[in-house]
Amino acid sequence: MPHLRMRSVILLLLLLLQTLRLKAMAEVQIRRYKDDDEVDVKDIFTVGMHELIPYSCKYVLKQPHVQMLLLSVFCVLLATSGSLLLPMLAVTLLLAAGWQGICYMIYNYVRTSMCSDFSNIRQSYLEKPNSCFWVAESQGRVVGTVACYSAKEDKDCVELRRMSVKPSHRGQGIAKALCHIVADFARDQGCPAVVLYTSSVQIDAQKLYERMGYKKVREFASPVLFSRITKIMVMKYVLDLQQPGN
Repeated sequence: MPHLRMRSVILLLLLLLQTLRLKAMAEVQIRRYKDDDEVDVKDIFTVGMHELIPYSCKYVLKQPHVQMLLLSVFCVLLATSGSLLLPMLAVTLLLAAGWQGICYMIYNYVRTSMCSDFSNIRQSYLEKPNSCFWVAESQGRVVGTVACYSAKEDKDCVELRRMSVKPSHRGQGIAKALCHIVADFARDQGCPAVVLYTSSVQIDAQKLYERMGYKKVREFASPVLFSRITKIMVMKYVLDLQQPGN
């Protein structure tokens, strides 16, 4: 009997959670970008990028060559100095330098983005063929973004980009809805596929895209030297719109 009661409580909680998610999603409207959205769109993008800093640090620290470097420095300095203070200080400085390097890489990417397509979102996405920019709106506030434009390397395809959802509105199906809007747009344009690029750090994003039917087709190192050192890889995914079910 206690087990049956527990299962009933769990089922009720799951049903309540699903109801709350559906209610929250019902309040979300996906529409085309308007010029008044610029500040909110840039804020969501910037916050999302800054969130990658701790995840990137954890990813780098899990790399065998980084662990070997830190251990080697510690052991060599311990053996030569005979003191724990010097090797601990050296490893701390290396970790701080790594943190600063990752911060610089992400901050620089944000600055570059603000000077490129984000400098004029309308011109970059709404005034070019096979391009568009959408926002997810809840209670009058922008809570998510996604865009696409003609893929540079894949003929007749569109590239999904600038996908981001505010932390307070994640887990409500907004990202899935934004993925669907891009796929529907690509079909309407007669495109055979949607492509996108993400990084090896963004595990949750990879899982989302794979659930949406995207297949990883390529993995390569970024041309940025620091990315090569840290082994942060760029991953290319493709959604084949000519395959049934997609």
